[in-house]
Amino acid sequence: MQKTNIQTTATQQTNNQQVILTNSKLVKYTLFSVVFAAITLVTVILPAEYNIDLTGAGNALGLTVFNNTSSNNATAATTDTATENTKGATETIEVLVPAGRGVEYKFIMEQYQKLTYEWITDGPALYFDLHGEPKGDTTGYFESYTITTSDEVKGSFIAPFAGSHGWYWKNTSDAPIKVQLIVNGEYIEHGLK
Repeated sequence: MQKTNIQTTATQQTNNQQVILTNSKLVKYTLFSVVFAAITLVTVILPAEYNIDLTGAGNALGLTVFNNTSSNNATAATTDTATENTKGATETIEVLVPAGRGVEYKFIMEQYQKLTYEWITDGPALYFDLHGEPKGDTTGYFESYTITTSDEVKGSFIAPFAGSHGWYWKNTSDAPIKVQLIVNGEYIEHGLK
C-alpha cells in the first residue's frame, strides 16, 4: 500500500508544470504589450475616433469614414457651424443622413441652457442617440439622454454640463434620409460634428 501512494505522488508531481517568469521575460512581455498598444492606437483608434490618420492605414481600412462629416453625402441646410442663436428664435435645420451611414449634429451649450426640439424624417425610422460630451474632455466620455429608433421625436432638455449636445442618427436603409430639425433655445453655436 505504501508503494502505491509513492507512485501516485511522483506521477502528480511530474504532471504539474511550473511557469517561472524571470525579470527579463517580464520586461520583454511588457515591451511587446506597449508596442502592440501603440500600433493599435495609431492605426485603429486615432483614425476611427478622432479622424487622425498618421499612417494612412485608417483610410485603407475604412476607419476614417466614422468621423468624416465633411463628405459630400452628409450635408446640412445651414453651414457646418452656425453662429450664435438669439434667445427665443426658432430655427429649422435640414440634415441629410446618407444611406448606410451615420452623422452627428451638435449644439454647443453652457450648463443649464435649455433646448426645445422636434425632428422628423422624410423616410423610415432612424436609430438615434441624443447625447452630450463635456467641454474640454479628452477621454471620450459622453452621456446619453435617449437611445432608440424613431422617425420623429419632440422634446426638450437642459444641458447638465457645458459642452456639445446633440444627435447621432444612423441610416440603415439603402437610400439617404432627410431629417428636418426644428429647435428653439439657448446655445452658442451648432453644426455637423
